[in-house]
Amino acid sequence: MQPHSSEAIVLKAVPHGESNLVVSFLCREQGLLRGFAPGGRNSRKRFGPALESFSSIQLIWTAGRGDLVLMKEADLLDLRTGLRTRLPSLALAAYACELVEKILPHHEASPEAFLLLHSLLDTLNLTGASFEVRMLFELRLLRLCGYEPHLLHCSECLGPLGGEMVLFEAMRGGSLCGGCAGPSAGLRVSRGTLGSLARCLHSPLEAFAGFRFGARSLSEGGSLLSACVREHLHGALKSLSFLDKVMPAGQPAEARIPGVRGDESP
Repeated sequence: MQPHSSEAIVLKAVPHGESNLVVSFLCREQGLLRGFAPGGRNSRKRFGPALESFSSIQLIWTAGRGDLVLMKEADLLDLRTGLRTRLPSLALAAYACELVEKILPHHEASPEAFLLLHSLLDTLNLTGASFEVRMLFELRLLRLCGYEPHLLHCSECLGPLGGEMVLFEAMRGGSLCGGCAGPSAGLRVSRGTLGSLARCLHSPLEAFAGFRFGARSLSEGGSLLSACVREHLHGALKSLSFLDKVMPAGQPAEARIPGVRGDESP
């Protein structure tokens, strides 16, 4: 069978039997794939430490059975040691990888999604996590998947929004004007928060540095994006409760994992 080679990001590796792994990974060219790594738990020659979650690798694989490709070998490009020394970075990396695995279609190329996740993990590795980084990732991923919410106009009549406070309902596609809102139980969001989020959509996918939101925008924007993410998922994410615990909205600093040092930590 014809071997394939691709740069990939390891999303998750699950033990299978005594020595094997089933690995979820995102490729630059082929998109989201799942692979069977025979001997992946023990084979230092073929895989080594390359199958750790959040790692970037150069992967060689062939077609396998069903939806699993057969992983032949992998060379480690970047283990991202730095993000593993900080709890918020570790939690946000786990959340981002699980979200990508759940929301992206399998076997569909998405170089933009690859760039977005790669840039997020590099940011977490080098500079750490913040609630702004989480919000930027969620907003951009929703847009790439075709789930971008209507922010600056009514999602139903496409007309202008009135007043300083706007009703937002993820189930109905986003912001709602007074005439379309009706007796909705959605979120009430300020025009300032909606404007900040809309401006973020015009920034490059790989840009995470330098974004700062006020307390109100962090609270409202975080609730808005969480509602949008939930709307397009089937079931809860296992990593979300841990992320919300270690990195609540507005937390300014990183918490290091006791006893762990990273060579790439700033």
